[in-house]
Amino acid sequence: MSVEGLPMAVPAEGLPARVRIYEVGARDGLQNEKTAVPTAVKAEFIRRLADAGLTTIEATSFVRPEWVPQLADAEELLPRVKDLDAALPVLVPNQRGLDRALALGARYVAVFASATESFAKANLNRTLEESLAVFEPVVRRAKDEGVRVRGYVSMCFGDPWEGPVPLAQVARVCVALRDMGCDELSLGDTIGVATPGQVRALLALLNERGVPTDAIGVHFHDTYGQALANTLAALQHGVSTVDASAGGLGGCPYAKSATGNLATEDLVWMLHGLGIETGADLGRLTATSVWMAEQLGRPSPSRTVRALSHKDQ
Repeated sequence: MSVEGLPMAVPAEGLPARVRIYEVGARDGLQNEKTAVPTAVKAEFIRRLADAGLTTIEATSFVRPEWVPQLADAEELLPRVKDLDAALPVLVPNQRGLDRALALGARYVAVFASATESFAKANLNRTLEESLAVFEPVVRRAKDEGVRVRGYVSMCFGDPWEGPVPLAQVARVCVALRDMGCDELSLGDTIGVATPGQVRALLALLNERGVPTDAIGVHFHDTYGQALANTLAALQHGVSTVDASAGGLGGCPYAKSATGNLATEDLVWMLHGLGIETGADLGRLTATSVWMAEQLGRPSPSRTVRALSHKDQ
């Protein structure tokens, strides 16, 4: 599943030499499925992603089953893949979730915060301040256990209930998570409304507020076709961690206007064309997403997956 010599690598100045792809398909992608995917299929999906060269693969979420029933099998899934030579972050919403993750040997966890009051209430059933108060002891304990912590910040560029989100409001939440001890932050464009100017402005403001660029990742949705343009703007600022979902799987169960994540294959095509190293094998990634699409019973929304798989037919 490849086109010989393509994409042609033409490096551009001012971009990172290497980008770490933070793969979210197995968690953020599958949590939005209408029906639960069998645990064995999830484990095979993660294994194939690792075999394709991805080194950071978010595996699952330790939330209460009634909240996200699609990920109710976290205790069964993680032991099936923990032997892989890849970092396997897991989402933990609270102390109980962290306890469950630590009991299975998790060494990389993530908390999921909101930049807006409306989404905090919809997603976490708490005010913004209440949610941050819940995360503080979780992050502290994780750090005491020597566990790496990522802080997701959703609705950084727009909110379906509140509209535009002031950059200073986003920065305040990011700084709070950083001050708690989060090793890295992921800036989420949950409903896909960001444009490159917003991305540059937020990154510059975060630097001004003391958050270093190397502690920032970006998480774009492609609702309005802006995900790759926004990614390039972040790369030009020096960001070198980009979230993506194999095959473009995913959305957000609490934000109905959120469509799929940036497809990992589309991202890799652009990065390789810019001469940026990723460690990813595009052919194996494409084959994995074609296989996963077969399991789900529908074609992949990724343009690169469609183009490359079509050429092999």
